[in-house]
Amino acid sequence: MPWRESSVIEERLRFVVLASRKEQSIKDLCAAFGVSRSTGHLWLKRYATEGSAALVDRSRRPKTSPHRTAESAEQAVVAIRKQYPDWGASKLAVSLERQTPAVKIQPRTVHRILERYGLIEERDRRPRAVQRFERSQPNELWQMDFKGPQGFNGGSPVGPLSVLDDHSRFLLALQHLGSTQLEGVQNTLRDTFQHSGLPEAMLMDHGTPWWNGHSPWGWTALSVWIMRLGIRLIYSGLRHPQTQGKVERLHGALQRAVNKRRQDPEDQAWLDSFRYEYNHLRPHEALDMATPASRWQPSARVMPTHLCEWEYPEGMAVRQLGGAGQLYWNGRRWEISRALCRLTVGVEVIGSRALVYFCRTPVRELDLETGAALPIQIEPIGSLQD
Repeated sequence: MPWRESSVIEERLRFVVLASRKEQSIKDLCAAFGVSRSTGHLWLKRYATEGSAALVDRSRRPKTSPHRTAESAEQAVVAIRKQYPDWGASKLAVSLERQTPAVKIQPRTVHRILERYGLIEERDRRPRAVQRFERSQPNELWQMDFKGPQGFNGGSPVGPLSVLDDHSRFLLALQHLGSTQLEGVQNTLRDTFQHSGLPEAMLMDHGTPWWNGHSPWGWTALSVWIMRLGIRLIYSGLRHPQTQGKVERLHGALQRAVNKRRQDPEDQAWLDSFRYEYNHLRPHEALDMATPASRWQPSARVMPTHLCEWEYPEGMAVRQLGGAGQLYWNGRRWEISRALCRLTVGVEVIGSRALVYFCRTPVRELDLETGAALPIQIEPIGSLQD
């Protein structure tokens, strides 16, 4: 199966786990993951020597730069940047050549020099989408977010909660809750899951109530509940609203409808009407002017009547965590996560290390020699958009 946007390291860890079980040849595994055999062997070598941290993409920057721009030219770039601190690299390159014809530097080189000298502030960056993506089937990924209160005339601190299918743009839920409290969001999701089935994964931002900045991995009671249903969580990049481009476009359409039609955004009956229109009547340019309803169908994964213990793959050691989220295993106490207290985890041993999984997600790497419990560096989606 090819690489997915959710997490590079998560897929590579899965490759390492499958390779350690020796149920398939390395050749077949590499073909299934869409990588060369040399890349597969490189991942295995890195994990064997350094653990999961070594599976993160490494910089390809050369250790030496024989063709690096001369120091005098770099200082000229720094000087003109200070003269025009609000200009971008292209403008600086042209102006520098006009002032000093002997100094000719390409805009890309100017940008790199500004990077090296720390002369680009975070607020000056304009991240661009490296690619557009769309899931190939309905219910592979749902996007969820609250509409911001900007432009809404109601008294609520937030706009309605939106849940949108990534493939079809089908609007599964549009609910006015008046707040971001757990109960309202969970009830809305429960109703949506019961009516539409369960998605494979959900994409969310770093907002309440599905993210807690003071909790390991940001997990909350809501996010753990979603994971126990077998849904994989994907968090967008920080300050990257374009990651959730489809739901952002939906909110733009909703805002325009409120303004043009002079509707009350807190009127649930009108929101229901808008949702029907958006799904069944309104042509969508990204769908070749088809409607979202024509491309969506309910998920075959049915919402369970009650939560059961997660069934981990055969061969994993299954253990229940303690009241503080600790794991007693292999004669030691390992600190895992308080967010998972009293829940079961699966432990996969690979040589002198072990991976601890909660449902589908690897959460800790245990060093069986030193006793260290290291967090898995699961990175969010970058600047992908619709």
